[in-house]
Amino acid sequence: MPIILKNVIKKYGKGQAEFNALNGISLKIKDGEMLAIMGQSGSGKSTLLNILGFIDKASLGEYYFNGENVSDLDEYELAEYRNKKIGFVFQYFALLNDYTVYENIELPLLKRKLSKKDRKTIIEEYLNKFGILDQKNKRPQEISGGQQQRTAIIRALVTNPSYILADEPTGALDKKTGESIMEMLKEINIAGKTIIIVTHDSNIASLCDRIVNIEDGKLNKEGNYGNIRSD
Repeated sequence: MPIILKNVIKKYGKGQAEFNALNGISLKIKDGEMLAIMGQSGSGKSTLLNILGFIDKASLGEYYFNGENVSDLDEYELAEYRNKKIGFVFQYFALLNDYTVYENIELPLLKRKLSKKDRKTIIEEYLNKFGILDQKNKRPQEISGGQQQRTAIIRALVTNPSYILADEPTGALDKKTGESIMEMLKEINIAGKTIIIVTHDSNIASLCDRIVNIEDGKLNKEGNYGNIRSD
């Protein structure tokens, strides 16, 4: 089922310092879609992504996820949705430097009732698929930026989430490596995952099925690129 936001408002601050980071966002995201959210720094795009990913809650409005109104979930319920349904990929990888590649990927699986053998099978299958099996015992600072982002993508995928949310996933990479990462994300999308990407790069956004532009907390333009799958 699609994700639906209805007139979502996000407020920060109090009294005279209060402001709306999001100001009446209504958006429908189809299953299997690869969507780009574009906007300048401070436009509200990361706030929108955080609400979609259950990191934050809207102040007003409705959020429908898999047909359920999740607007009023408490912190524990938000965490459950986030851990089971969402995979995150960040610009600066968010890997733990004291852990190996393998251990970083294993972290989200430790919350699942899986044996050590099953975890190893899942992790090494992804490591092999993404071409970094030989890097599994190295720490993040010992591998390249592209390999770190591949590690972060695998970590987002190992729990088999419904949605992948990526915040500037190529922003810390050179052009060639960034293009390689986008090709991987596109392959993941074609395999059936819904992917939502926040970016300020129009070249990255043009690789997605659809682009929504956000400015001052409002969607101001929407365009279609490629072939969006029908409902």
